[in-house]
Amino acid sequence: MAELVRLKKRPSRDGRSFKYYMEFVDENGKRKRSSLGHANKRKAEKQRAQLERDLKLGIIKPKSMRLSNFLKDSIERSKGQVRDSTVRETSKALRDLIGCVGNIDFRNITHDHGEKYLQYCRDNGNAPGTVSKKLRHLKRLFQLAKERRQLDDNPLQYVKQPKTPTKKVNIYTPDQCFRMVKAAGEYEAEKPYLEWKLLISMALCTGMRRGELLNVTWSDIDFACMSVEVAHKDSTEHVWEWHIKDTDRRTLPLTSEVFAMLVELHSKRPDGYPYVFVPEDRYDYIQGLRKQGKWTVEHGRCPVHNFTRMFKRILQIAAISKGEFHDLRRTCLSHWLSSGLSEFEVMTLAGHSKFETTRKFYLAVNKSLVSKAREASSNGPESQSGTHLSRTPVSDE
Repeated sequence: MAELVRLKKRPSRDGRSFKYYMEFVDENGKRKRSSLGHANKRKAEKQRAQLERDLKLGIIKPKSMRLSNFLKDSIERSKGQVRDSTVRETSKALRDLIGCVGNIDFRNITHDHGEKYLQYCRDNGNAPGTVSKKLRHLKRLFQLAKERRQLDDNPLQYVKQPKTPTKKVNIYTPDQCFRMVKAAGEYEAEKPYLEWKLLISMALCTGMRRGELLNVTWSDIDFACMSVEVAHKDSTEHVWEWHIKDTDRRTLPLTSEVFAMLVELHSKRPDGYPYVFVPEDRYDYIQGLRKQGKWTVEHGRCPVHNFTRMFKRILQIAAISKGEFHDLRRTCLSHWLSSGLSEFEVMTLAGHSKFETTRKFYLAVNKSLVSKAREASSNGPESQSGTHLSRTPVSDE
């Protein structure tokens, strides 16, 4: 059997001495060189034999790295496999860990460091939800190191997530939705930039995210079936690269009203503009940035400037004091469930990989459910027995 590790000599500059080094292919298929720093043949041969045994067993010992270099190494290994936003959040979490425990060797991180990190984040004013999110990113980072055989175990595996109070899911009432669509039409007349009336109506009937809507192209619209496909986009001459969150793709139905608005808009749009909602002048500007190499995948998440500011203005016109664009998605998903769709169907249409996400962040307690509970309580054992909490106490006499 051929040797997996080759022992070689590297002469000094003056040619009077040398040091041994090893050439081998690591577990990731990359060719490596490792200097041994000495000229002892017997010692070098032992090191070569040990490395070869490790390679054959698939247990190459991890090299020492400080946390900052550990992050760079992990990002390099995961290039193209994770979203830029995930890399950003993980980097922030690890920088906080360095601030807490110092830039130590990643192999020396322990469970105690994880608990100390939680307290460090809380002392710096992070909300429980933020702390929980940071810890999830760190756990995933060290879990990947374990899977890559850089670590024997994930040191943060058993660090408990901080308890976070369940937030109330904000959904718009039917009256608010009506006022919002009307206000969007008024705003369009005042500032004709985005097709806000169609955008809001489509969000309410499909539950699509902001980035999904702004990256919809005309080729995603099935005019025969009255549906829209949410699909990943590769970079082409006319379309920029864009990635879907969670699932690969899904098809969503369009209402007849939204479909009619799309047909009307399509008849007005000039040729050469593939996106449904990106304005023509904005599209031309983005294409110029792409040619200059100044447009990234991250930019494609929201290719329209001042989106939130414009939406807040529409809410103001509609006399709605609280809300955000993502609440349109929550409103749609909650409506689907209350209208009879199963939990699995809502999860599938929402594009979630598990229903816990749908339930926790999107489904509000519907008023009809509260009414049903009230009616059930009214017809409960207490009312049937003729007893009431407000009855007049019976005298002892």
